[in-house]
Amino acid sequence: MKFHKVAAAAAVVLALSATAACGGESGEAGDAGKRDKKEKEAAAKLPTYTVAKDVKLDSPTLKAAQKRGKIVIGAKDDQPYLGFQNQDGSREGFDIEIAKMVAADLGFSPKQITWKTVDSGVRETTISKGDIDLFVGTYTINDERKKQVGFAGPYFMAGADLLVRKDEKSITGPDSLKGKQVCSIVGSTPLQEIKKPKYGAKTVELAKYSECVTQLLNKEVDAVTTDDAILKGYAAERPTKLKVVGKTFTDEPYGVGMNKDDKTLRDAISDSLEKHQKNGDYKKVYEATLGLSGSPYEEPPALERY
Repeated sequence: MKFHKVAAAAAVVLALSATAACGGESGEAGDAGKRDKKEKEAAAKLPTYTVAKDVKLDSPTLKAAQKRGKIVIGAKDDQPYLGFQNQDGSREGFDIEIAKMVAADLGFSPKQITWKTVDSGVRETTISKGDIDLFVGTYTINDERKKQVGFAGPYFMAGADLLVRKDEKSITGPDSLKGKQVCSIVGSTPLQEIKKPKYGAKTVELAKYSECVTQLLNKEVDAVTTDDAILKGYAAERPTKLKVVGKTFTDEPYGVGMNKDDKTLRDAISDSLEKHQKNGDYKKVYEATLGLSGSPYEEPPALERY
């Protein structure tokens, strides 16, 4: 599996709400207790980020943020251990910590970050219009998107994978799905991939991944497919009930999205990612977030500068 982890650090003690999981099945309380203990232990080991002072870059985006005294960052709010918004409005997870890390190097403390939830379908438009300064949220870098936005990274190489029940032994990868019921969300890239005749899978299409996970736990489907990073968040929520197979079958390099023409800012963010990968923050963050799924740490992918 190409689970090359993201550069970041994480304040992660996710409020594990019903949005991200499925309530009511036996053993839930035990899982919750184990999660809480692991999360508190991991959070205690998280790094802190020194906020840079007097940052001077010839970046229109940064200058506008400095003038307003806030940096506006687009993110996801419903992905456990990646980008998650708690009931009190606070944000936690792997991508959230990457954003905090980068923001600190640009001179902004956590209190100076304005978070904005941005749906996947309007990311390019939101960035191009200047409604946000940066977007950090399982955002795959590809050539088509590069025509509209700029990317720093990749800070994580995800790939389509499979989430299965912990006791599942017959599903060992995409080639073992013949006749199996596989769930994903309507219109997703992994769903289109798994529909190919070579896999022989039967597909179930729902509106949310959390609904797919509910069906998996209830034994209505045999597997859930999407990016492994997202699946690891669900596995981290239910470590005694779910696991990620670990055999990715697509490449999804995640990057930090921003204004296409702001090369100065893009280079500065790449420098920030590289620094935190080298000083160990990246690894600590992974272990405190997605690492709670049981998936081992791997070195991050090489940064692409252009």
